[in-house]
Amino acid sequence: QVQLVESGGGLVQPGGSLRLSCAASGFTLDYYTIGWFRQAPGKEREGVSCISSSDGYTYYADYADSVKGRFTISRDNAKNTVYLQMNSLKPEDTAVYYCATQRLRLGSHTCMYPFYEYDSWGQGTQVTVSS
Repeated sequence: QVQLVESGGGLVQPGGSLRLSCAASGFTLDYYTIGWFRQAPGKEREGVSCISSSDGYTYYADYADSVKGRFTISRDNAKNTVYLQMNSLKPEDTAVYYCATQRLRLGSHTCMYPFYEYDSWGQGTQVTVSS
């Protein structure tokens, strides 16, 4: 009954903003690393951002260089949801965006793991940045 559902994608003009949501059901996200990935046609799946914890109590986030300063990841444990706020969108941000989870790696301070190390995935939501 584990399920992840992404939402919030759509068509936006360059420079615009979108907020993606990743809602979990069947489990709680508190003790999981959550990653956002994207995949454009003809390209490999790319890690965008992640949020995790090194001790199970406090959280940290990381970002791909291509989105640093423009995207912000956050989580609301009470709502069992992770968000990706995307500002200053560029055409090259166009892709299907996925959220994924894996168990916390206690002691780790980096969470930009490759996609194949994640266990559960949502269905994806399309983001198109175009004039």
